[in-house]
Amino acid sequence: MILTIDNYPASPHTLALETMFADRKAQFVDFFDWDVPVVEDRFEIDQFDTADAVYLIAIDDAGRHEASLRMLPSWQPHLLGDVFPHLCPGGVPVGATTWESTRLCLPSRHGAMRRRELRNDLISAMADFALARAVEHITGVIPEGFRREVLAMGWRAEPLGPPLRMKGGPIGAFRIRVTSDVRERLAWTGTYTGRLEFAA
Repeated sequence: MILTIDNYPASPHTLALETMFADRKAQFVDFFDWDVPVVEDRFEIDQFDTADAVYLIAIDDAGRHEASLRMLPSWQPHLLGDVFPHLCPGGVPVGATTWESTRLCLPSRHGAMRRRELRNDLISAMADFALARAVEHITGVIPEGFRREVLAMGWRAEPLGPPLRMKGGPIGAFRIRVTSDVRERLAWTGTYTGRLEFAA
């Protein structure tokens, strides 16, 4: 099941959120060694984890986090606009119909095959989210290797600039144009699963 969580401080899905922030700490801090905030030595929660964020969280039967990503409205503070604008030589795309996708968390405990399934579920959920909320563009900052995968998933996507080398490897920015046929285009490459159960 995929949870869509708005205004997370008021959400009743405490277990899903707590285990998500804990898994983010394990992935981004313990494994990737990112210099990002850690709360109570357990949770990776940064300045963009606010009531404006929307979380897409895959949960198990017990309601615990399996994988997730975060959507941020571009007209509010967000990673590309506030931390990495230099990745966009032509300017950071912003506007009422542009959202940023960040913090894709796929815990290593799942193994490669399950991680790919969860990745596709989250990409599918993001496409559905965009269509449901009239989102026209999705932006993001990710490792260059994964950016190449994102650009080749079938949807209308483009790089926003050259990759930048950083500690841990090069990263780059991208933009996805959300078209009415985005589900079909993602299905061409087997990315869109079309089998998701959602809960608010």
